Amino acid sequence: MSKQYGFHVNTGRCIKCWACEVACKQWNGIQAGGIKRRTVHEITTGTFPNVTRTFVSMACMHCAEPACAAVCPAGAITKRAEDGIVVVDKSKCIGCHYCFFACPFGIPQYDENGMDKCDCCIGNGVTPGDTPHCVATCPTQALTFGPLDELAAEVQEQKALEMTTADTNPSIIVS
Repeated sequence: MSKQYGFHVNTGRCIKCWACEVACKQWNGIQAGGIKRRTVHEITTGTFPNVTRTFVSMACMHCAEPACAAVCPAGAITKRAEDGIVVVDKSKCIGCHYCFFACPFGIPQYDENGMDKCDCCIGNGVTPGDTPHCVATCPTQALTFGPLDELAAEVQEQKALEMTTADTNPSIIVS
């Protein structure tokens, strides 16, 4: 594989505005109330009055070894060799839900056309390496997209900066 693309979520910047969810639905022609290729989750920790809320925008992790593809009896889920993006051929999907049960993140969603999930917007014309619509729409730049090695280097640099400036923003989820 030449490159492995993925997303980085800076949870210290996410404000749970749902712009990423809305952009994803709009650009992919998904009706309101339908499936979600990207979902913003709220994680609450602590006890009153010391409660902390963290927001995490989740989509397909485009795993190195996708469990969803491994269990698909129809061969509808594949990992592209050129960019590591995990894609679904809806014409092959039989709706068995095996991929949902195999996915450790609970990402696959279903509608009348079978399984659906994030494809980094390649299904609506975004070239791998270009910015998916969820990332382009994020007003706080909490989402970034690119080759995982480059994202990891940026995260490492940011963490080093935070440590030297005593900034305690929670931040890093790389998918």
